[in-house]
Amino acid sequence: MPNAESPASAASDLRRLADALAGAEPLNWVITGDSITHGLVHTQGGRSYPEHLHELIRGELGRVRDIVINSAISGHRIVDILGDWERRVSSWRPDVVTLMIGTNDMSTGGVWPIISADDYAASLHEFVSRVRALGAVPVLQTPPSIDALNAPERARVVEFADAVRAVAARDDVILVDQLARFTELGGGRVPWGLMDDPFHPNATGHAALAVELAKALGIRPEPLRSRTLGRLEGLVEAAGARG
Repeated sequence: MPNAESPASAASDLRRLADALAGAEPLNWVITGDSITHGLVHTQGGRSYPEHLHELIRGELGRVRDIVINSAISGHRIVDILGDWERRVSSWRPDVVTLMIGTNDMSTGGVWPIISADDYAASLHEFVSRVRALGAVPVLQTPPSIDALNAPERARVVEFADAVRAVAARDDVILVDQLARFTELGGGRVPWGLMDDPFHPNATGHAALAVELAKALGIRPEPLRSRTLGRLEGLVEAAGARG
């Protein structure tokens, strides 16, 4: 997906992506992040949001030659991705790179050195710059909800989500505000029906992540083929109604 427009912006990226999805050339999608994107354990055998995205792209859209890579690793921070850039991102020659990171970056629990939201934002900016240099479309996602009462070491979630929003605005990048959506589904609180523990979404939570990401990227199959997306939307709305 050649980068024909300069300077790049969220609006131009969305146009590029829409044109590419309407075309025949296959795309390489890299989905990266930490344990939430890695998708182990907390879905209890259900699909993670990258797996839902895979089905939507290669199944519902019929883009069978597209490749969807999940390079997320549990326990990682943004600096880990930047330090392993070739393996995690660039070697896949991506056309689209989505990032959800921050749940570990914000931690003050003693497992990692404490970093500031400003340092985190600087690393996000570096990530965006590197993705742009590859000619790919960067997509930033805020982390989803955290139950700060039971995970006080991650109580800085709003501050770090605000950092993602600020970088997305400053660098003019597509933003998927997962925290805002989870908070909305929870009626202003943690949406318990979407969580497996204080900071990992369950299978339904991953459906919510997938729906929000698909909507932001314009991955909306025609009504006759939208069984998967419609099913996911139904699960999410039902869970949100339960609170």
